[in-house]
Amino acid sequence: MQEKIAGLARTVRDRRREPVVVQALRSTLAAVVSYVVALRLSSEPAPLTAPLTALLVVQVTLYSTLTTGIRRMNSVVAGVLIAIGFSALVGLSWWSLGLLILASLLVGHLVRVDEFVPEVAISAMLVLGVTRVADTAWDRILETLIGAAVGLLVNLLVAPPVWVGPAGEAITGLAERMSRLLVHMGEAPIAAGTGDVGQAAARLHEARRLDNDIAHVDAALRQAEDSLRLNPRVREGLMFRLVLRTGLDTLEICAVVLRVACRTLTDMAQARPADQHGPELPPGTHQALRSVLEHTAVAVVSFAQLISAQVSSNAEEAEERLSHELAVARASRDRFAVLLWAVVREHPAQWQLYGALLAEIDRVLDELGVEKRTERLMEELDRHARTRRTRRPGLRRLRDRLPVRAGGKG
Repeated sequence: MQEKIAGLARTVRDRRREPVVVQALRSTLAAVVSYVVALRLSSEPAPLTAPLTALLVVQVTLYSTLTTGIRRMNSVVAGVLIAIGFSALVGLSWWSLGLLILASLLVGHLVRVDEFVPEVAISAMLVLGVTRVADTAWDRILETLIGAAVGLLVNLLVAPPVWVGPAGEAITGLAERMSRLLVHMGEAPIAAGTGDVGQAAARLHEARRLDNDIAHVDAALRQAEDSLRLNPRVREGLMFRLVLRTGLDTLEICAVVLRVACRTLTDMAQARPADQHGPELPPGTHQALRSVLEHTAVAVVSFAQLISAQVSSNAEEAEERLSHELAVARASRDRFAVLLWAVVREHPAQWQLYGALLAEIDRVLDELGVEKRTERLMEELDRHARTRRTRRPGLRRLRDRLPVRAGGKG
């Protein structure tokens, strides 16, 4: 029994800093505090509109709170006012509920709350469900303002969670799926005949599924980027954002190239008639390709660990492993190219497919290189600096007009 309690305590201790737990605690705190304040200031016995508004205003990140909090508050206020009007005129019935929803959606578009239009109808239905008396109009509005104020205050005083960890895990998961695809690509001999068309098609389908994985990682990364903006707990938020974003861009490019490579392998499997065996491949050709793909698979995972090093703290080890695997993969690629060249000289009709496969391997290895990653990161830093100068031309002109002091003397 004591061991179970100790294990539960360790689990709580380990998870108390997870973003999901932090966000749940912040939302609960905002809702409870807004309810307590509303009990003192409102004449309603159960001022539930205040915690409702607080829950809507308290966002996952401080940046999203400041950018969407006003629209969310407007949507709640609009819903409350519509519910008050309906409670005074018609009350609650099946047909008035339909009119309430329709009016709420139309008003939501008129007040331009953008993606929070459904929340106008939700707020109206919730408020109409707890009261049908128009005399409580000011109390409902007061509760809404209390909930919004408490929600904003909680976002400012209670540090929001940083979602870099989940984003890094999502990127690593994507890299692991790409790594498995590379291993599967090297399992079957290339151009082994029509009997391998099914395996090649399965690999192509697996490569196409990476698009959905990339969309999931992109959503996690956008949440992480928002959590780093305007966050007092993060000093180098810009660098973190750019490292993760450029890393995902690289993996996305590699995923596209791998899909094309799977298409090439499928074409190789379909190229020869069933009654022919096609050109004989030199001994060791498939082994060379398998070596390229296996070492590239390890390099992809090492690359993901490298770009998420701020949460895994193993950047140096990941970079060394990445450089080693890429070097071995390039050596195997060169050996594979020499063997294929012997085939192409005897069977020139195969040069397009073999050349395409070599070009796709080269592109993946080039994208994963440390030099390419550094180059892309510097380009993003320069682009971000240019964007900031473009967005703030007034500050730049003012700085240029200020007198420059040399040697600390005026």
